[in-house]
Amino acid sequence: MNLSPYPHEPQVLLRRLRWVLAAFMAGLVLSGVTAFPLQLELDQLVAFRGLDAANAPAPTNGLDAWILTVRNGLRDMYAHYPWIAYGTDWLAFAHVIIAIFFLGAFIDPVRNVWILQAGLIACVLVIPLAFICGPIRQIPLGWRFIDGSFGVFGAIPLLYCLRLTRQLATARTPPTSINAGTPP
Repeated sequence: MNLSPYPHEPQVLLRRLRWVLAAFMAGLVLSGVTAFPLQLELDQLVAFRGLDAANAPAPTNGLDAWILTVRNGLRDMYAHYPWIAYGTDWLAFAHVIIAIFFLGAFIDPVRNVWILQAGLIACVLVIPLAFICGPIRQIPLGWRFIDGSFGVFGAIPLLYCLRLTRQLATARTPPTSINAGTPP
């Protein structure tokens, strides 16, 4: 890692931006691919929390009850309507594709600043989606806050990348002179 004494040099700014954006893209891909094995993941979570044992007590908190509700709903859906899971397959695929679109900003953030801006808009829109569709789909309030937090936490690295992109644009722009073309 180059610890340049000039933290605003274009190559330092670009390196920082790429590290942050790579982590953001990896998060998108990871959150996407975890949508494929939902039933397996929930079965493992239920087992880990000890909720599936023959002598397991009834859930005493809302989180455990919600985990069991989701697991049982997925089991029923996969048993009777497996084609509905195709929707979560597309959700997973969309996360991967969105991460790929961020490659444009990774390669040339100044020219492709619009990608960062669009990503930021998408992060903002996560919040109304969670709080409008959540109650319609009977999602518990606490879970809606968790869903909304993805928008907030996704916006943080994108805002930082946007700031670095503005600094990069400034560093690449040659200074202009008011008296350009006239002798000093």
